Amino acid sequence: MTIHGFTLIVEGVDIDDPQVFDALYEAGCDDALIGVTNGIPVIDFGREAASLAEAILSAIMDAESVAGLRVVRIADLDLVSMSAVAERIGRSRECVRLWVTGARGPGGFPSPVNDPDSRYRFWRWSDVSDWLSRVLNGMHWSSEDHVRGAINAMLELRHHFHQLDPRDRPDLRALAGPALGG
Repeated sequence: MTIHGFTLIVEGVDIDDPQVFDALYEAGCDDALIGVTNGIPVIDFGREAASLAEAILSAIMDAESVAGLRVVRIADLDLVSMSAVAERIGRSRECVRLWVTGARGPGGFPSPVNDPDSRYRFWRWSDVSDWLSRVLNGMHWSSEDHVRGAINAMLELRHHFHQLDPRDRPDLRALAGPALGG
């Protein structure tokens, strides 16, 4: 077993309320620091489990067993700018910009997750690291990026799904498949 560190961003309760703190402890979050960072309620875990996915999923289940608490997402470093990519891989920002524009390298750099015309563009690190591993002769970065990204996608899907008009849900259930019981 390994201890996996991660932070859950939560909402729906006053995280500073001693009763919420006690409820989280009783729910199995005794391996976490609970607090507010820059106005955002967070639960910072050091959870022992066989895998990162197992650690995160069990923490979400434990935390959400507290009445009213919802896990919004895992705080991660998945969204990156060109500068952040350059810093992570020890290359210049100009080198990354040339990859992004296709002026250097094999082309096919991942698409940004926001408007490509935006002055500030962001990419998913998991997508960029996959591309880089092909381009830079098999250098690999952590597969944990994919675990965090997949769980965050499921949390976001769950959040948006429940805000939809019920008449739209049958089609979306079919599209989502097992993720939403379809």
